[in-house]
Amino acid sequence: MFHSLGKYILLLRLSFRKPEKFSVYWEEIMREMISVGIGSLGIVAIISVFIGAVATVQTAFQLIGSFVPKSVVGSITRDSTILEFSPTITSLVLAGRVGSSIASQIGTMRVTEQIDALEIMGVNAPGYLISPKIITGIVMVPILIIISVSLGLLGGYVACYASNEFSTTDFINGVTNGFNPVIVTVCAVKAIVFGFIITSICAYQGFYTSGGSLEVGQAATRGVVFSCIMILFADLVITELLL
Repeated sequence: MFHSLGKYILLLRLSFRKPEKFSVYWEEIMREMISVGIGSLGIVAIISVFIGAVATVQTAFQLIGSFVPKSVVGSITRDSTILEFSPTITSLVLAGRVGSSIASQIGTMRVTEQIDALEIMGVNAPGYLISPKIITGIVMVPILIIISVSLGLLGGYVACYASNEFSTTDFINGVTNGFNPVIVTVCAVKAIVFGFIITSICAYQGFYTSGGSLEVGQAATRGVVFSCIMILFADLVITELLL
């Protein structure tokens, strides 16, 4: 475990060395942002709308008929969506989509000796291949989570509109009243940390792939599994520290 941790830290150190030519890195970052951001927008939007709607319906099912005001449904949906549902579930989905792609791409370059060719030409392979992906994860994952939060609340509103048990006015009152800004801070910290975890761990698994196409698939699987585990662990740690 300590050997793997040391290799991981050294790889990150090599990844963020001063680039030989910044314009090449900038083009790679822009390409990765388009791939991760635009490519993941559809699945994030669909999941977020349904998560918000389901969270609203289930919360209303537990509270309607009691002495709790109906506006509480909106506040609980808001807090749970911002704090947990959008950052965590979106990141787990992105670990499967983006993380596996990163591990497979870099792993394929390793087994086909393209990385060796870069190193022979004097190119800092970790910096050229990994740092743009990590920067993309730190920037684009929070943006996708912001979109997820917005669409999750929209899904909750649609669920209220389609239901006869409580009105959209109660839902909006619950969403707007009693808002605590600290939940946005927690969501932002989670988004940045999760973006770093997904890209760095999957890039590490791909970079140290050895063998053939079978090992590339195994590296992608390991990257997704380890990313998901570390996302859940970081979720617990951040929640304990900031709430």
